Amino acid sequence: VMRDSAGNCITVCNMENLDPVGVHTGDSIVVAPSQTLGDKEYQMLRSSALNIISELNIKGGCNVQFALNPNSFEYCVIEVNPRVSRSSALASKASGYPIARVSAKIAVGLNLDEIDIANTKASFEPSLDYIVTKLARFPFDKFKNADNTLSTQMKATGEVMSISDNFEGGLMKALRSLEQHVDSLVTDEYSKLTVDEFEEQMSIVDDRRIFRIAEAIRRGYSYEKIHQITMIDPWFIDKIAILVEMETRLKTEELT
Repeated sequence: VMRDSAGNCITVCNMENLDPVGVHTGDSIVVAPSQTLGDKEYQMLRSSALNIISELNIKGGCNVQFALNPNSFEYCVIEVNPRVSRSSALASKASGYPIARVSAKIAVGLNLDEIDIANTKASFEPSLDYIVTKLARFPFDKFKNADNTLSTQMKATGEVMSISDNFEGGLMKALRSLEQHVDSLVTDEYSKLTVDEFEEQMSIVDDRRIFRIAEAIRRGYSYEKIHQITMIDPWFIDKIAILVEMETRLKTEELT
């Protein structure tokens, strides 16, 4: 969210974590714009963010993070960061809106309608007709004995961002960009596990969870079952399933 000293407010970019509450945003897979919110939910959170930044009289950029109950309109404010953070850098790159530059100009007394960005004023909200996917880069390949479970304590030491016109393409681009010798969701890590061993693995929250979800789909688990174990929105599970279906086609059909 951006606000100037005259009280003009805009939202630059809205993002959604693939992981449910409990995993630090810096460690989570993030998509922009949000994919699973209805317009009513989006407008409710947008209005809340604008009210918060106005009430706190913030001048410049501010990152507001919410937790939304998927079964109701109940929400909590997790944090309000009135500064340029790593999330702001991601939002800037995702939207093409230079948050740090505009914040600096507001700090020296300019208002949003006086700041130029390319051929438009900074008071116009950017709109995205593409999807941006962010994946965290973890150092577990270097620190073999480190605990790779994820929680509210951030463990990522970097991140990659991809732009695509669909989530599946963006996720694949981001996976390859990590440079961790991974080209897709195909892995032999879990194929030899028994049903009980695999279900035990499914409840672990770590940097390998997305690969286990793909394996669960290969094993015929329903979206509902995967959702119950991981609490990841079925929309994301369906997108991973589309990638698994494509794997099967590439294995079985002739490559035209």
